[in-house]
Amino acid sequence: MRLRVVDSHTAGEPTRVILEGQVALLSLTMVERRAEMALQFEVLCNGIVREPRGSDVVVCALLTPPVNPGSVAGVIFFNNVGVLHMCGHGTIGVAETLAYLGKIECGTYAIDTSVGTIEFSRSSQGEVALRNVESYRLTKGISVATEFGTITGDIAWGGNWFFIVHLEVPTIEIKNIAELTRLTLAIKSSLARDGITGLDGAEIDHIELSGRSDTEGVNERNFVLCPGGAFDRSPCGTGTSAKMACLAEDGFLTPDTEWVQESITGGIFRGSVSRGQRGWLPIIRGRAFVTAESVLVFHPDDPYREGLVTS
Repeated sequence: MRLRVVDSHTAGEPTRVILEGQVALLSLTMVERRAEMALQFEVLCNGIVREPRGSDVVVCALLTPPVNPGSVAGVIFFNNVGVLHMCGHGTIGVAETLAYLGKIECGTYAIDTSVGTIEFSRSSQGEVALRNVESYRLTKGISVATEFGTITGDIAWGGNWFFIVHLEVPTIEIKNIAELTRLTLAIKSSLARDGITGLDGAEIDHIELSGRSDTEGVNERNFVLCPGGAFDRSPCGTGTSAKMACLAEDGFLTPDTEWVQESITGGIFRGSVSRGQRGWLPIIRGRAFVTAESVLVFHPDDPYREGLVTS
């Protein structure tokens, strides 16, 4: 088997796009296609996203035919442990990949995802403005006991489920990545232990820590633990959406006011929100860069044909 892919990064976080026609999904809706992909994950997805062809950090995006007539593509996102609902940095990466392939130019477009149709615009300078799904806070001030003490945060939806914590120590800096990873893993484990979930029992699979930034013009810096245990190199599009929804709900972010979110690695997303029916309608602005175009080869005798599990 051979798969043609295009790799990119959005503010440092990699996206691998699997081009349309490489993998066949037969379902009619994006929700059904996501479920179909989940059933094939162990056989198909592992070998694309995990070592030796990928890594724990990579998010893959499978392009499929659109389900809505006005959309340019359908997209199913997945990472090293399973299929995702939505991915903000990945959507920006998909937009840049479509431009690289000559499928879009400057202007406004839409792609279909399992959480709905997402609209985005691409400028002549390559910046993408993503209009994400309606985001909202489900619960405020939830406390969990961890080995690091009691941690209090908010549960919010931004296209994925997040537990969002503001903290001053440890500071969100590269030198503290190991400690921040242990802390977020402990929070995630405690949420599962206590049966704390998103809506309808959904797993809270992203943990977002927010703290101050010393970068001029930036509102806050964050550290986001993704499903599978890797941290987001970008400021996380769905995480920034969930964060802005919480800020807006508390009156700390007024509609259409810019919020500048920095990642632990220094990447920047610029966002804003407007009022929605239930919560807040976020816009995330960022830029991606194509890094490679290649063909993945799956040799039948390769003992790691379906990926190497390292954790």
